[in-house]
Amino acid sequence: MVNKEQKITPHLWFDDKAEEAARLYTSLIENSHVGNIARYTKEGFEIHGQPEGKVMTVEFDLAGYKFIGLNGGPHFSFTPAISFFVTCETEKETDNLWKNLIEGGSALMPLDKYPWSEKYGWVQDRYGLTWQISLGKIEDVGQKIAPSLLVVNEQMGKGEEAIRLYTSIFEGSVIDGILKYGPGEEGPEGTVKHAQFGLGGEKFMVMDGPGKHDFSFNEAISFLIDCDSQKEIDYYWEK
Repeated sequence: MVNKEQKITPHLWFDDKAEEAARLYTSLIENSHVGNIARYTKEGFEIHGQPEGKVMTVEFDLAGYKFIGLNGGPHFSFTPAISFFVTCETEKETDNLWKNLIEGGSALMPLDKYPWSEKYGWVQDRYGLTWQISLGKIEDVGQKIAPSLLVVNEQMGKGEEAIRLYTSIFEGSVIDGILKYGPGEEGPEGTVKHAQFGLGGEKFMVMDGPGKHDFSFNEAISFLIDCDSQKEIDYYWEK
């Protein structure tokens, strides 16, 4: 599972549904809870334009993995470039999570049997956030929920480069494995079909996405690095 002191936290940009989303997600995954909620004040209204008392940020924990949701307005929207891979250990859990997340959303890949899982599906939920739901064993991944990065368009083929950069920056990092496309497969030979790596004990996944896509990475999902000093902030910024 994730370390108690989580170094890297996914930061999710919502318009005005951060608390609603957090309460939905924590209701669907065992051992989850909503934490601290911060609200907008009169100060800074000329910058943020949000009414006093509206939820600004909500912290929540899904099976030991921390998230922060921000109500930042309509400026950014989630894309499938970053999704969250959820390992379910029973069919009942898999089906229930899929049923609740697809309500008001849509399937990017239908819940079905695939070569890598007896039951797997990729869903975009009612808030636009995307999840990969897979029946499997948590011990095979190392944590129940792991961010998954899809490298597409002009960045296609840079998945391995990204892995090696990120693992060179964070202490305690490891590359668990990189599965590459072979001759005649969907993606260019040698690019990343699927990879898993750890940054300071936290698991991430990467895939190179062949073909043309109408999305890429944007500011809707970022990763907050918890630092102890200005020196540490400067280190990560410079890297």
